[in-house]
Amino acid sequence: MLIAVCSLKGSPGVTTLATALGARWPGQENPIVVEADPAGGDLMARFRLPESPGLVSLAAAARGRGGTDPNLLAQHTQLLPGGLRVVLGPVGAEQARAALSVLAVGASSPLRWAADQLGTAVIVDCGRADPGSPTFPIIRSADAMLLVARPHDDELAHVALKLRAAQQWSRKPCLVLVGDGYPTAEVSQVLGIPVMGRIPRDDKGAAVLCGQGNGRHGPARSTLGRAAAKIALNAYAHWHATNNPGGTRGPYLRQAVPSEPVSGAALQPLGPQTRNGATP
Repeated sequence: MLIAVCSLKGSPGVTTLATALGARWPGQENPIVVEADPAGGDLMARFRLPESPGLVSLAAAARGRGGTDPNLLAQHTQLLPGGLRVVLGPVGAEQARAALSVLAVGASSPLRWAADQLGTAVIVDCGRADPGSPTFPIIRSADAMLLVARPHDDELAHVALKLRAAQQWSRKPCLVLVGDGYPTAEVSQVLGIPVMGRIPRDDKGAAVLCGQGNGRHGPARSTLGRAAAKIALNAYAHWHATNNPGGTRGPYLRQAVPSEPVSGAALQPLGPQTRNGATP
């Protein structure tokens, strides 16, 4: 399974969510998180890890050997505290884009080949998504796209404007909401897109995923980690339900449903207008 995690506006915590999903992915899967943000990666600096192996070394290997080796991706991972395997993105945007120009080649990408192996989940932090992004081929070839947004007027207006295009980028686009704002079920109903869950504000839990804090607030114990575990299960179930209609449900499979609503004002129908009727 290949999951693209991205945003349509701003920086609502895509890297943090991708890392949390990897840390709490269902037990029968072996996850690898790939930091493929074209603006440059954060995990290397956050966890004070060496530059290599990572995205750049993976691109060099794929260029020299071809990207169709299903084991190639795993050979360029490093371990975060807790044992999560990650492919680190370079800090610089120029390096990141150069590496992605080699790796983001659809069906022949080493990410896609690794994700097609039984029991492997590849979770890709794609940063901000648009058709001009070098991660666009990854998004197009992904089994699911998780769009991360804060449930506020400004961000949801941008999501609404770009949603029709985004639904052409991915076969299975879904939303993940971050923080307080409009109720989860209402956002899903108005926008007409499944919401895989909601990430609450959890500064201590997020700090651990940024290389700070301590184990008492790690993904297995934090509010953020528990929410990520539910989203991972929902995404896994949603993918299997659409790819195996009428099939047997496995022990980790359950129907994808929104998480508990968070109180907020009623969401008005969203279209090409922002709040108070002002056209962007």
